[in-house]
Amino acid sequence: MIKLFIVIFVMGMLLAGCASQGVTEVNPGDTAYLMRAEVGSIVAIKPVVIKDTGTGSFIGTLAGAVLGSTLGRGRGNTLATLGGGLLGAYVGNEVGKANAQELSVDLDNGEHVVVIAKGDKFSVGQHVKIVLNGGRVVSVEHN
Repeated sequence: MIKLFIVIFVMGMLLAGCASQGVTEVNPGDTAYLMRAEVGSIVAIKPVVIKDTGTGSFIGTLAGAVLGSTLGRGRGNTLATLGGGLLGAYVGNEVGKANAQELSVDLDNGEHVVVIAKGDKFSVGQHVKIVLNGGRVVSVEHN
């Protein structure tokens, strides 16, 4: 019973830590550089899914294996641990994916660019600001 409580507690803490409240996160290194912004209008949108980086699968495997190890005895326990790990890896992989949009943007300077933005908050015709650090997109925001 204690193992089950620990697994549920750890999974709850991980999910709570992953929740963002609509605030753009930046890397600490981005605070030390001058960044530039490009502005333009969205002309086309294509929905995409960003693959799991492996973190979701790893955490899912651990949680599933620990949870599975609380079930059965002997060979049954071994099978439950293995099955829990496999199921946890699959669920973690699915949870680790993120919905996103591929935005085709006509910039105000005449150029045309394509960027990927997490979420589905954009629509065709919206004016956006693309913040860049070198050639890397830091954020895409409504303008």
